[in-house]
Amino acid sequence: MRVITGSARGLPLAAPKAGARPTMDRVREAIFSSLGDAVPGSRVLDLFAGSGALGIEALSRGAASAVFVDSSPEAVRCIRRNLERTRLDGTIIRADAYRYLESCAEGIFDLIFADPPYAKRPGDRDFASELAAAAAFARALAGGGTAVIECVPGRPPAAPDGLEMMGCRKYGTTAVVYFVKRIGGGE
Repeated sequence: MRVITGSARGLPLAAPKAGARPTMDRVREAIFSSLGDAVPGSRVLDLFAGSGALGIEALSRGAASAVFVDSSPEAVRCIRRNLERTRLDGTIIRADAYRYLESCAEGIFDLIFADPPYAKRPGDRDFASELAAAAAFARALAGGGTAVIECVPGRPPAAPDGLEMMGCRKYGTTAVVYFVKRIGGGE
């Protein structure tokens, strides 16, 4: 795993050893290609951050700031190492993603990335749908902002209140869902 482009282009990124499923390089490249000019100057939130690869990619491409949220101490250490390695600066918060969102001011982020644990079998907890259903998730996104949630193909989360689904793309065993908050949409 490496930074795809920007100021930290080509630098390798470490991933937490236990329970992590980092976003593959080709999926990250597709996500950022889809976002295009939305990244430079943006305020980014990376939820269930793991290695921090999504937020670090955004910083490398010119995002103004990034907040990395993960509840795992190992993930927090890994993100810190990856930021040091890439010489990028971000805020790392060890917290439950849902609790963190509840503490956010309205409209604070232009881009939100979320790579929650996948529900692999029927009956497993579906973090992607829970996250999309959380009122604080849509509230944290600025008008005109985009939220990107990774999930299991064929089971995209419903559009959160106040957000509109702009697409869902499948990459092997990963699907990526894009939601946009229209300007004036709840702010």
